[in-house]
Amino acid sequence: MDKVVASAAEAVADVHDGASFAVGGFGLSGVPNTLIQAVFDTGVGGLGVVSNNCGAMDSGLAVLLSAGRIARVTGSYIGANKEFARQYLAGELEVELIPQGTLAERLRAGGCGIPAFFTPAGVGTQVADGGLPWRYDGTGGVSVASPRKETRVFDGVEYVLERGITTDFALVRAARGDRHGNLVFNKSSRNFNPLAAMAGRITIAEVEELVEPGEIDPDQVHLPGIFVQRVVELTAGQAVDKKIEKRTTRKVSA
Repeated sequence: MDKVVASAAEAVADVHDGASFAVGGFGLSGVPNTLIQAVFDTGVGGLGVVSNNCGAMDSGLAVLLSAGRIARVTGSYIGANKEFARQYLAGELEVELIPQGTLAERLRAGGCGIPAFFTPAGVGTQVADGGLPWRYDGTGGVSVASPRKETRVFDGVEYVLERGITTDFALVRAARGDRHGNLVFNKSSRNFNPLAAMAGRITIAEVEELVEPGEIDPDQVHLPGIFVQRVVELTAGQAVDKKIEKRTTRKVSA
Protein backbone atom coordinates (compact mmCIF):
# COMPACT_ATOMS: atom_id res chain seq x y z
CA MET A 1 0.00 0.00 0.00
CA ASP A 2 2.99 2.34 0.36
CA LYS A 3 2.99 4.09 -3.04
CA VAL A 4 5.82 6.55 -2.35
CA VAL A 5 8.75 6.37 -4.76
CA ALA A 6 12.15 7.87 -4.11
CA SER A 7 12.23 10.45 -6.89
CA ALA A 8 10.34 11.92 -9.81
CA ALA A 9 12.86 10.28 -12.16
CA GLU A 10 12.03 6.87 -10.74
CA ALA A 11 8.30 7.58 -10.93
CA VAL A 12 8.41 8.24 -14.70
CA ALA A 13 11.11 5.72 -15.63
CA ASP A 14 8.67 3.59 -17.66
CA VAL A 15 7.21 6.36 -19.85
CA HIS A 16 7.77 5.74 -23.55
CA ASP A 17 7.65 7.45 -26.92
CA GLY A 18 4.09 8.01 -28.07
CA ALA A 19 2.61 7.70 -24.56
CA SER A 20 -0.54 9.60 -23.68
CA PHE A 21 -0.78 11.78 -20.57
CA ALA A 22 -3.61 13.45 -18.67
CA VAL A 23 -2.04 16.41 -16.88
CA GLY A 24 -3.58 18.42 -14.08
CA GLY A 25 -3.45 22.14 -13.51
CA PHE A 26 -5.53 25.23 -14.20
CA GLY A 27 -3.49 28.01 -15.72
CA LEU A 28 -0.33 27.83 -13.62
CA SER A 29 -2.19 26.59 -10.53
CA GLY A 30 -1.61 23.00 -9.47
CA VAL A 31 0.70 22.14 -12.37
CA PRO A 32 2.92 19.07 -11.74
CA ASN A 33 6.09 20.87 -12.87
CA THR A 34 8.52 18.46 -11.20
CA LEU A 35 7.01 15.42 -12.90
CA ILE A 36 6.81 17.20 -16.25
CA GLN A 37 10.50 18.07 -15.99
CA ALA A 38 11.25 14.44 -15.14
CA VAL A 39 9.39 13.31 -18.27
CA PHE A 40 11.38 15.86 -20.28
CA ASP A 41 14.62 14.47 -18.87
CA THR A 42 13.77 10.97 -20.15
CA GLY A 43 13.98 12.26 -23.72
CA VAL A 44 10.68 10.70 -24.84
CA GLY A 45 8.69 12.32 -27.64
CA GLY A 46 5.65 11.98 -29.85
CA LEU A 47 3.46 12.42 -26.77
CA GLY A 48 -0.28 12.85 -26.63
CA VAL A 49 -1.40 15.27 -23.93
CA VAL A 50 -4.84 15.88 -22.44
CA SER A 51 -4.88 19.03 -20.33
CA ASN A 52 -6.92 22.18 -19.90
CA ASN A 53 -4.04 24.22 -21.33
CA CYS A 54 -0.51 23.52 -22.51
CA GLY A 55 1.56 25.60 -20.15
CA ALA A 56 2.72 29.19 -20.31
CA MET A 57 6.07 30.95 -20.48
CA ASP A 58 8.65 28.33 -19.49
CA SER A 59 6.32 26.53 -17.09
CA GLY A 60 4.38 23.29 -17.14
CA LEU A 61 3.78 21.52 -20.43
CA ALA A 62 5.43 24.41 -22.27
CA VAL A 63 8.73 22.70 -21.41
CA LEU A 64 7.79 19.66 -23.50
CA LEU A 65 5.97 21.67 -26.14
CA SER A 66 8.89 24.01 -26.85
CA ALA A 67 11.17 21.01 -27.30
CA GLY A 68 8.86 19.49 -29.91
CA ARG A 69 8.08 16.47 -27.74
CA ILE A 70 4.26 16.77 -27.97
CA ALA A 71 2.47 15.49 -31.07
CA ARG A 72 -1.16 15.98 -30.07
CA VAL A 73 -3.04 18.09 -27.52
CA THR A 74 -6.61 17.65 -26.35
CA GLY A 75 -7.61 20.74 -24.39
CA SER A 76 -9.83 23.76 -24.17
CA TYR A 77 -7.54 26.78 -23.90
CA ILE A 78 -4.53 28.04 -25.85
CA GLY A 79 -4.31 31.35 -24.00
CA ALA A 80 -1.18 33.45 -24.42
CA ASN A 81 1.05 30.50 -25.34
CA LYS A 82 2.52 31.83 -28.60
CA GLU A 83 4.59 28.72 -29.28
CA PHE A 84 1.47 26.57 -28.97
CA ALA A 85 -0.31 28.76 -31.52
CA ARG A 86 2.73 28.77 -33.84
CA GLN A 87 3.09 24.99 -33.87
CA TYR A 88 -0.65 24.51 -34.38
CA LEU A 89 -0.90 26.93 -37.31
CA ALA A 90 2.32 25.59 -38.84
CA GLY A 91 0.95 22.06 -38.92
CA GLU A 92 3.50 20.76 -36.43
CA LEU A 93 0.93 19.95 -33.75
CA GLU A 94 -2.48 18.29 -33.81
CA VAL A 95 -4.97 20.02 -31.51
CA GLU A 96 -8.46 18.97 -30.47
CA LEU A 97 -10.16 21.95 -28.85
CA ILE A 98 -13.33 21.12 -26.91
CA PRO A 99 -15.54 22.98 -24.42
CA GLN A 100 -13.95 23.15 -20.98
CA GLY A 101 -16.82 21.49 -19.15
CA THR A 102 -16.92 18.72 -21.74
CA LEU A 103 -13.19 18.12 -21.24
CA ALA A 104 -13.69 17.84 -17.49
CA GLU A 105 -16.55 15.36 -17.91
CA ARG A 106 -14.72 13.30 -20.52
CA LEU A 107 -11.85 12.81 -18.06
CA ARG A 108 -14.20 11.96 -15.21
CA ALA A 109 -16.20 9.58 -17.38
CA GLY A 110 -13.07 7.77 -18.52
CA GLY A 111 -11.94 7.37 -14.93
CA CYS A 112 -15.35 6.00 -13.91
CA GLY A 113 -15.52 3.47 -16.73
CA ILE A 114 -18.23 5.38 -18.63
CA PRO A 115 -17.46 5.04 -22.35
CA ALA A 116 -19.56 7.98 -23.54
CA PHE A 117 -22.25 10.48 -22.53
CA PHE A 118 -24.58 13.04 -24.10
CA THR A 119 -24.23 16.79 -23.48
CA PRO A 120 -25.89 19.89 -24.98
CA ALA A 121 -22.53 21.73 -25.09
CA GLY A 122 -21.45 22.20 -28.69
CA VAL A 123 -24.74 21.33 -30.39
CA GLY A 124 -25.27 23.42 -33.51
CA THR A 125 -21.54 24.17 -33.83
CA GLN A 126 -18.55 22.48 -35.44
CA VAL A 127 -18.01 20.64 -32.15
CA ALA A 128 -20.96 18.47 -33.12
CA ASP A 129 -21.14 19.02 -36.89
CA GLY A 130 -17.43 18.39 -37.51
CA GLY A 131 -14.96 20.45 -39.49
CA LEU A 132 -12.88 21.91 -36.67
CA PRO A 133 -9.23 22.05 -37.79
CA TRP A 134 -7.30 19.44 -35.83
CA ARG A 135 -4.18 19.88 -37.94
CA TYR A 136 -3.20 22.54 -40.46
CA ASP A 137 -1.00 21.81 -43.48
CA GLY A 138 1.37 24.72 -42.86
CA THR A 139 0.04 26.78 -45.75
CA GLY A 140 -3.28 27.84 -44.24
CA GLY A 141 -5.21 24.76 -45.30
CA VAL A 142 -6.62 22.06 -43.06
CA SER A 143 -5.12 18.58 -43.37
CA VAL A 144 -7.11 16.90 -40.56
CA ALA A 145 -10.58 18.03 -39.46
CA SER A 146 -12.80 16.83 -36.65
CA PRO A 147 -15.47 14.27 -37.59
CA ARG A 148 -19.21 14.71 -37.20
CA LYS A 149 -20.49 13.37 -33.88
CA GLU A 150 -23.66 11.49 -33.12
CA THR A 151 -26.55 13.59 -31.80
CA ARG A 152 -29.86 12.58 -30.21
CA VAL A 153 -32.92 14.37 -28.92
CA PHE A 154 -34.06 13.82 -25.33
CA ASP A 155 -37.25 15.51 -24.12
CA GLY A 156 -37.15 17.89 -27.06
CA VAL A 157 -33.52 18.96 -26.50
CA GLU A 158 -30.65 17.98 -28.82
CA TYR A 159 -27.48 16.51 -27.31
CA VAL A 160 -24.12 15.46 -28.75
CA LEU A 161 -22.30 12.24 -27.89
CA GLU A 162 -18.88 12.71 -26.29
CA ARG A 163 -16.50 9.86 -25.43
CA GLY A 164 -14.75 9.33 -22.12
CA ILE A 165 -10.97 9.81 -22.05
CA THR A 166 -8.37 7.42 -20.66
CA THR A 167 -4.61 7.82 -20.96
CA ASP A 168 -1.48 5.76 -20.36
CA PHE A 169 -0.31 8.05 -17.56
CA ALA A 170 -1.61 10.94 -15.48
CA LEU A 171 0.54 13.60 -13.80
CA VAL A 172 -0.98 15.64 -10.98
CA ARG A 173 0.04 17.91 -8.11
CA ALA A 174 -1.58 17.89 -4.67
CA ALA A 175 -1.16 20.07 -1.60
CA ARG A 176 -1.23 17.03 0.72
CA GLY A 177 -1.06 13.32 0.19
CA ASP A 178 -0.48 10.19 2.24
CA ARG A 179 1.43 7.02 1.47
CA HIS A 180 -1.74 5.30 0.27
CA GLY A 181 -2.22 7.94 -2.42
CA ASN A 182 -5.15 9.82 -0.87
CA LEU A 183 -4.88 13.43 -2.06
CA VAL A 184 -6.05 16.90 -1.07
CA PHE A 185 -5.87 19.79 -3.57
CA ASN A 186 -5.69 23.51 -2.83
CA LYS A 187 -8.39 25.84 -4.19
CA SER A 188 -8.37 26.20 -8.01
CA SER A 189 -5.78 23.44 -8.40
CA ARG A 190 -8.72 21.13 -7.66
CA ASN A 191 -10.38 22.07 -10.97
CA PHE A 192 -8.65 19.52 -13.21
CA ASN A 193 -6.17 17.56 -11.07
CA PRO A 194 -8.66 15.03 -9.63
CA LEU A 195 -10.22 14.46 -13.06
CA ALA A 196 -6.86 14.00 -14.77
CA ALA A 197 -5.83 11.57 -12.04
CA MET A 198 -8.96 9.48 -12.59
CA ALA A 199 -8.30 9.16 -16.32
CA GLY A 200 -4.75 7.77 -16.12
CA ARG A 201 -4.05 4.05 -16.11
CA ILE A 202 -0.90 4.87 -14.12
CA THR A 203 -1.35 8.04 -12.07
CA ILE A 204 1.64 9.76 -10.51
CA ALA A 205 1.12 12.48 -7.92
CA GLU A 206 3.66 14.99 -6.68
CA VAL A 207 2.69 16.22 -3.23
CA GLU A 208 3.80 19.33 -1.39
CA GLU A 209 3.26 17.69 2.01
CA LEU A 210 3.50 13.95 2.57
CA VAL A 211 1.73 12.59 5.65
CA GLU A 212 1.13 9.18 7.13
CA PRO A 213 -2.08 7.20 6.46
CA GLY A 214 -4.83 8.35 8.82
CA GLU A 215 -3.57 11.93 9.13
CA ILE A 216 -5.99 13.14 6.46
CA ASP A 217 -9.60 13.18 7.64
CA PRO A 218 -11.51 10.87 5.24
CA ASP A 219 -14.11 13.61 4.79
CA GLN A 220 -11.36 15.94 3.53
CA VAL A 221 -10.00 13.59 0.84
CA HIS A 222 -10.56 15.04 -2.63
CA LEU A 223 -9.23 12.01 -4.52
CA PRO A 224 -9.12 8.47 -3.05
CA GLY A 225 -5.86 6.57 -3.30
CA ILE A 226 -7.43 3.90 -5.51
CA PHE A 227 -6.87 6.28 -8.44
CA VAL A 228 -3.17 6.84 -7.62
CA GLN A 229 -0.33 4.38 -8.25
CA ARG A 230 2.76 6.45 -7.37
CA VAL A 231 3.46 9.34 -5.00
CA VAL A 232 6.48 11.65 -5.09
CA GLU A 233 7.26 13.92 -2.14
CA LEU A 234 8.47 17.34 -3.26
CA THR A 235 11.40 19.05 -1.64
CA ALA A 236 10.74 22.27 0.28
CA GLY A 237 12.07 24.28 -2.64
CA GLN A 238 9.93 22.46 -5.19
CA ALA A 239 6.83 22.84 -3.02
CA VAL A 240 7.08 26.64 -2.83
CA ASP A 241 8.11 27.18 -6.46
CA LYS A 242 4.81 28.50 -7.81
CA LYS A 243 4.88 30.84 -10.77
CA ILE A 244 2.46 33.71 -11.47
CA GLU A 245 1.29 34.02 -15.08
CA LYS A 246 0.19 37.65 -14.89
CA ARG A 247 1.23 39.81 -11.97
CA THR A 248 -1.00 42.83 -11.44
CA THR A 249 -0.65 45.48 -8.78
CA ARG A 250 -2.56 48.55 -7.71
CA LYS A 251 -1.48 51.76 -6.12
CA VAL A 252 -1.81 51.82 -2.36
CA SER A 253 -3.84 54.82 -1.26
CA ALA A 254 -2.40 57.14 1.35
